[in-house]
Amino acid sequence: MTDTNDSRGRQLPRAFAADIPTDLAAGRAVELAEIYALDAISDAEREAIDTYVGGAPEAERASFNERVRQARETLAMSFTAEEEPPADLFARIVAQLPEQPARAQAPRREAAAEGPAAPAAVPTAEPAPAGDELSAARQRRDVRRRPAGLRNWLIGVAAAAVIALGGVGIGAYVANQNDPFNQVIEAQDARQATVDVNGGGTATVSISPSHDALVVRMKDVPPPPAGKVYQMWLIPKDGSTPVSQGLMDAEALSKPALVKGIGSAAALGITVEPAGGSATPTLPTVAAAPLNT
Repeated sequence: MTDTNDSRGRQLPRAFAADIPTDLAAGRAVELAEIYALDAISDAEREAIDTYVGGAPEAERASFNERVRQARETLAMSFTAEEEPPADLFARIVAQLPEQPARAQAPRREAAAEGPAAPAAVPTAEPAPAGDELSAARQRRDVRRRPAGLRNWLIGVAAAAVIALGGVGIGAYVANQNDPFNQVIEAQDARQATVDVNGGGTATVSISPSHDALVVRMKDVPPPPAGKVYQMWLIPKDGSTPVSQGLMDAEALSKPALVKGIGSAAALGITVEPAGGSATPTLPTVAAAPLNT
């Protein structure tokens, strides 16, 4: 990494990604994957990265492409649901951002005390060759579109998000947050109740009033008898007829079940019914969990 000097001639470390060719020469292409995916680079820098990655060893090329894929997948999936992010996510990201060094103000004050400086000579601009006009215009566009401060901010956020969200699992994290089952199970107001099932095993019910839903997960529950199924029911608070919420055969027992519209229900009941289910529950229930919503 090269150094730069401040106004007093002291050496300061060069900021990461301030000079893409230098980072590439140092073998840091994989670390540039996020800003590459976010398009926080100029066309010339993108071409330099593409050239380097194209000739890199297979393992390095695969790592770079995987991080680019994950960054783009995360960006796309982040806008697919309106679910609130974890309450501490912003604090976790900010905690990982690099501190901004204080700007040195002393030289300016010293210069002001010495009196007004002589105006600098204004160089006379020479006409640029016609062939360089397009290149110059592109450079001006890149400077306007991607100022150094914005790039540094993007780098910090990308790196901090990877750390805060668990590194290479960032795509999986967002996918889990968008999953309707996880939205209920991980809701801030979620509560759980585990009840025994007659015949063996347990049923765990995760209840989220804010989502007006619950998730049922069976554990070690034996398959229903031949020609039978388990049927779930919401039992209304007003004592009216229970409302069927679906069937669970032997295969469905290994998967969670989502039940919505629980606001008017007092309990969830599970019964054993003939294949195809029943219009009303066959008592007694094999499991019942109060909801208290």
